[in-house]
Amino acid sequence: MGIGQEIAGDWHAALAALAWQVDLGVDEVIGDTAIDRYELPETNRPAAPPAVAPRAPAPVMQDAPQVDPVEAARGIAARATSLEALREALSAFDLCDLKKGARNTVFADGNPAARVLILGEAPGREEDIEGRPFVGRAGQLLDRMFAAIGLARTAPDAGAALYITNVMPWRPPGNRDPEPAEVAMMRPFVERHIALMDPDVIVVMGNTPLFALTGHKGIMRAHGTWTKALDRPLLPMVHPAYLLRNPIAKREAWADLLSLQAHLRANG
Repeated sequence: MGIGQEIAGDWHAALAALAWQVDLGVDEVIGDTAIDRYELPETNRPAAPPAVAPRAPAPVMQDAPQVDPVEAARGIAARATSLEALREALSAFDLCDLKKGARNTVFADGNPAARVLILGEAPGREEDIEGRPFVGRAGQLLDRMFAAIGLARTAPDAGAALYITNVMPWRPPGNRDPEPAEVAMMRPFVERHIALMDPDVIVVMGNTPLFALTGHKGIMRAHGTWTKALDRPLLPMVHPAYLLRNPIAKREAWADLLSLQAHLRANG
């Protein structure tokens, strides 16, 4: 039996041992094992972070397929089986930004049975307001020019009638020239328009329609020279707006009109 056990069983001996320890300066009872006073009790330990489920991979975002406006226009135009259907298809076409700033879609004017189709560039301010091509000062001059050779947009007889439209159905801001991409976007509609109307002769007035149907510019060199486009005779002429700014050029425009008149008589 150890000494500690002997003292533990004798109260007097235990008291004497305690007094002896006090005399030695012991003022604190120490246990048999060391105590780590920096260790937190179980109740004060920080809780373990909750288990986090593995995050699912983020879905891969795919870009929306790009729409080719020219291809879209070609498909839409090809499905139009009448001029009225083409008008509705063009009015619903939203891929050309020019439409956002325009008041009206300017489709056409005149007699659809006419032998002569006049193709202009784009609507101006008056045309955008009224929704018809060539109604401003340039349009009034155009009417007088063609009336001089017996043709009018209001004529009921196909042989004396005109049918008028533009490459661009919407007015460009500030009456600027249409951009090549805009012309390319509208070309399928122009081609379908001509196919449905089926004229004997196409008169292009200005650089934009010349470029749209032939791929070439230079109306001042080309005017009055017959060529072909879409398997039809084509006569380039300067735009009436140019004649308003340069009256001296009216003599050459008159020669072009006489050439048109002679062609119609020879092929009537």
